[in-house]
Amino acid sequence: MATELGLRERKKQRTRQLLADTARRLFSERGFERISVAEIARVAELSEATVFNYFPSKEDLVYSGLETFEDELLASIHERPAGQAVIAAFGEFILEPRGFLGVEDDEAAQELMAVTRMIAASPALLAREQQIFARYTESLARLIAEQTGARAGDLRPYVVANALIGVHRALISYVRERLDGPLVDRRDLARDLRDRGEAALALLADGLGAYDEGA
Repeated sequence: MATELGLRERKKQRTRQLLADTARRLFSERGFERISVAEIARVAELSEATVFNYFPSKEDLVYSGLETFEDELLASIHERPAGQAVIAAFGEFILEPRGFLGVEDDEAAQELMAVTRMIAASPALLAREQQIFARYTESLARLIAEQTGARAGDLRPYVVANALIGVHRALISYVRERLDGPLVDRRDLARDLRDRGEAALALLADGLGAYDEGA
């Protein structure tokens, strides 16, 4: 029975990955708004109902991996070493190269860059992204409130969470601006992004450090 469940789960994972890969390729080639769920299903040789069984919405085909990102972000704060400030733990996590800035394979990097550009060109995906950022902020604020023993109505955990997620959003916007200009070396961009992120977090630490150290 365990073997059967294992095989079934692996099959589900393969199907989910096939759908996500197919969708992102089509979206990158022709734009998010120009591709229908029915077309994704046809190219993947699956039914449209199967697509919705795995992804409740068309946008989820792009953002399906962000639940893991959120879990890892919260874990980096929750499990940080004793004495380490929230801002420092957040910085260590958020400034680690990811996506096309973190992969070694140039072909994979080009594919991820195409996805990044596709998101930037889609109003629907950008709107969904704002919802995701809001969720990150709420989750992070709750964790900070829990760790600081904040009372109901204390706004400080939400101020800290909004400031930190604001840095994350600003760095994403900066990358997209750079990708919209002349061709850039992604290793140079990764170094530049880290420098800017560290400077932004240092600025926050000047104002939030006293509260942050108590978290």
